[in-house]
Amino acid sequence: MSESDSAKLAAVAWIHEQMDRHALTLDDLVAAGCFDKVPAPAVESSRKAAAPEAGADVVSAKAAKANGAPRPLYRNALGQSWDGEGEYPDWLQRAVNAGQSIEFFRVG
Repeated sequence: MSESDSAKLAAVAWIHEQMDRHALTLDDLVAAGCFDKVPAPAVESSRKAAAPEAGADVVSAKAAKANGAPRPLYRNALGQSWDGEGEYPDWLQRAVNAGQSIEFFRVG
């Protein structure tokens, strides 16, 4: 099993745990907009902004921030995002502390 597969299984287990803990159903998540699709233009522009080289995401994020619009590098299922600058936000720190790989949340 690859590290990516292990990360996905860990994320699924965490999601199930949270759903049980808060008595959430799939219908609750759908009603909350967790599975809304991203409009096509936004998806297309994020693909154009992604660079194929290994440190390019950090450079792109800094360039976007200089233009006044930070581009998120990491995002969770609730839509919370982080641009990779400064300390981990609480949601990401909790996930990493629980054993989730930060790469699981990488956008694009």
